[in-house]
Amino acid sequence: MNTRTIPHSSRRRRRRIAVVLTALVSAVVIAFAVQQSLAAASADAVQEGTSPAAPPAPSEQIDGTVIAPSEADGVIRDGDQPTVFDVDRVAVGNLDPALLAALQRAATDAEGDGVTFLVNSGWRSPALQERLLQDAIAEYGSEAEARRWVATAETSAHVSGDAVDLGPLPTLDWIAQRGWRYGLCQIYGNESWHYELRPEALTDGCPEMYTDPTEDPRMQP
Repeated sequence: MNTRTIPHSSRRRRRRIAVVLTALVSAVVIAFAVQQSLAAASADAVQEGTSPAAPPAPSEQIDGTVIAPSEADGVIRDGDQPTVFDVDRVAVGNLDPALLAALQRAATDAEGDGVTFLVNSGWRSPALQERLLQDAIAEYGSEAEARRWVATAETSAHVSGDAVDLGPLPTLDWIAQRGWRYGLCQIYGNESWHYELRPEALTDGCPEMYTDPTEDPRMQP
């Protein structure tokens, strides 16, 4: 009987292959275990209503600066603007009732002309107003310039529910021509979107506009 001797080099190659295969299997097992562990941790976080990178709570403040105003503060995001009939949205539902009624009357008539009233901003919480002011100061470089566009939380007609910012452009064209019939008036020359209720406009027309909010006596500190 012939016995063939396996060369030492061949045995060494087989041993190396076996070692490599064992290492690969171990790596796969470890990776799977880690994946399962992370999945379990993520599931626990979701179940508890948290996540490792959860955003700040609405209206959270750090050193007096508002970090994350939410829809509960009156935030309206682009592409998600409500109509003046969407009173379930606090930005609309928290408007002064007389202002809201006038807006709805105007919007109903405008629908006959194919025009839809969208609310870009309505009621705002003091926290949201303060955040907008701070953002404007950062953008314009000074509080004096920012105040031409954004009022303080103490003076803003949005915070009191007495102002609404409307759009889109066809709406602004429509209401600029007919708003007085509903007591709805543009208040500031630099804000064609900002409307407030002036009941006397029905008989006397809208009052002369301020150039910007800094001319409005209500905005003075």
